[in-house]
Amino acid sequence: MNSMTQTTKKFLTLLATVSSVAVLAACGQPSATNTTPEQPATEQAAGTSEPATSTTTATTVSPSPASETTATTASPSAAPGTTASTATTTPAVASENTGTDAALVSNESETVVQIASSNPSFSTFTKAVEAAGLTETLSGAGNYTVFAPTDEAFAALPAGTLEELMKPENKEKLAKILQYHILPNKVASAEIKSGEATTVEGDPVNLEVAEGKVTVNGAEVVQPDINASNGVIHVIKVVILPPETPAPKAQ
Repeated sequence: MNSMTQTTKKFLTLLATVSSVAVLAACGQPSATNTTPEQPATEQAAGTSEPATSTTTATTVSPSPASETTATTASPSAAPGTTASTATTTPAVASENTGTDAALVSNESETVVQIASSNPSFSTFTKAVEAAGLTETLSGAGNYTVFAPTDEAFAALPAGTLEELMKPENKEKLAKILQYHILPNKVASAEIKSGEATTVEGDPVNLEVAEGKVTVNGAEVVQPDINASNGVIHVIKVVILPPETPAPKAQ
């Protein structure tokens, strides 16, 4: 009887031991859902092992403010098929065609002579005014209207005529021609009416206004209303001559 009891105790002890080993083994066994090592966070976020494509954008501004160039290129790590693109934008530069003569600019702090002498397109007119002894007159107080011929107008005179007029012995005749281009009062282009107007020389000029254009003895005013401290300048491209006062012929 004692022998059977001892055998039963041994069997129960062995059974308990086997059960404990089985439980421990079950706790240490990896689960079926955790068989793959955890991926690095960066790889999980990317979701792919393929190399990423990156681009570099560089913006270069040239020294000139009129142009800007933007270039976009693919880095060496770009995937096949990536191409580099270049875009250039150049703003249009505004341009003005003023013809062969530079335009005069109003300046009511300067006299008629000062404005004309500061512009290379009126160098002949300025020299003629000096040769005729009219510099002081057109530099003094007054309200003159001057129909100023350009260098182009003087160049259109017959060959040798200007040189002859600039000689000291022809000073009086040159003065009469220039005075024929001057009115003794200031008249803006909008105030000019068709008809005759008496000049400083004494003879009248014929003024005409048609379709917004002003002509003096048939010479069109190509740039009106250059205001000076002592008058106004209207630019013409023809030298007009007083009646019965032809320009001297070249010798």
